[in-house]
Amino acid sequence: MLPLRCHLKRAPPQKILCRFCAMMGKLQSKLKHSTYKYRPDAIIEERIQATGFQEYSPAHSDTVSVVAALNSDLCVSGGKDKTVVAYNWKTGNVVKRFRGHEHDITKIACLHKSNQFFSASRDRMVMMWDLHGSSQPRQQFSGHAMVVTGLAVSPDSSQLCSGSRDNSLLLWDVGTGQCVERASVSRNLVTHLCWVPREPYVLQTSEDKTIRLWDSRGLQVAHIFPAKQHIQTYCEVSEDGHRCLSCSNGFGGEGCEATLWDLRQTRNRICEYKGHFQTVASCVFLPRALALKPIIATSSHDCKVKIWDQDTGACLLTLSLDGSGPLTSLAIGDTISLLCASFHRGIHLLRVDHSPRLELREVAVF
Repeated sequence: MLPLRCHLKRAPPQKILCRFCAMMGKLQSKLKHSTYKYRPDAIIEERIQATGFQEYSPAHSDTVSVVAALNSDLCVSGGKDKTVVAYNWKTGNVVKRFRGHEHDITKIACLHKSNQFFSASRDRMVMMWDLHGSSQPRQQFSGHAMVVTGLAVSPDSSQLCSGSRDNSLLLWDVGTGQCVERASVSRNLVTHLCWVPREPYVLQTSEDKTIRLWDSRGLQVAHIFPAKQHIQTYCEVSEDGHRCLSCSNGFGGEGCEATLWDLRQTRNRICEYKGHFQTVASCVFLPRALALKPIIATSSHDCKVKIWDQDTGACLLTLSLDGSGPLTSLAIGDTISLLCASFHRGIHLLRVDHSPRLELREVAVF
């Protein structure tokens, strides 16, 4: 705000009022959103106020639970309004609304650059949709006894894996809609599923604080990673399939971390990322083009998105989305953009800049 203050001192009284009102009309409360930069030792270097951004028509009328990118222009999201929305986040337009679920949307799964995607809901149903087809579901998958909390599609789109709070995983034939495998583990309340690229394996997090690797050929547990101290809320696999991330719930900084694991031979814990103060709800591997070194991003119920050095665990950037409420989901839009879903303010479009130095800022909300 210092540049604004200096500018006001030099302007005539009449111009002060006009310029100030015009600026507030554009930015509204957005000046509250700020970026913090960290050195590797976690000491704050500087605080930079975010510039104004665009506010598009909301994609949803209530809390957004999940967002996923279909391609470099379109995303698909779902939430408490029971609607799945395809949205062009570059133009700020709703492409199509899909209705069929009777309760909150909990998960969305899709393959990048595909026109088909899947949604799961508290109504215990999974539905398949076609971007260019009807607004009604193309296929329905019914088999869980409780809310569906995990969803992953195979790399060739032929199979779908779903998980639930009923402790079970189901493997589906996408073409027929039939369940071909079923597995159940006591106390395995599924929180998220992720298919390993180019492999028959599915990664799963659970409320029993464990991460399991399932072999889809027979739906058997292939490996159980060392148990964490807190509920594991989310998992993500790197594009090369060599590493994976998991997130922990928590409060007051206890728990609230992301963990990097080796998916190859040792399957050991590699690094931890600590700095959030509430549950970490989502994590992603960021494109290598963004920085000279591997980096990851996390979003949390503490209203913050953080970028980390993947190898050292150092927090490089923190973006605070004040007024957003808990951040629920994070997805890569394109090579420089992130999509972040929130409780109170819809979906935030974030831009990662790396020239001349790494920066993270909010550019739109919808």
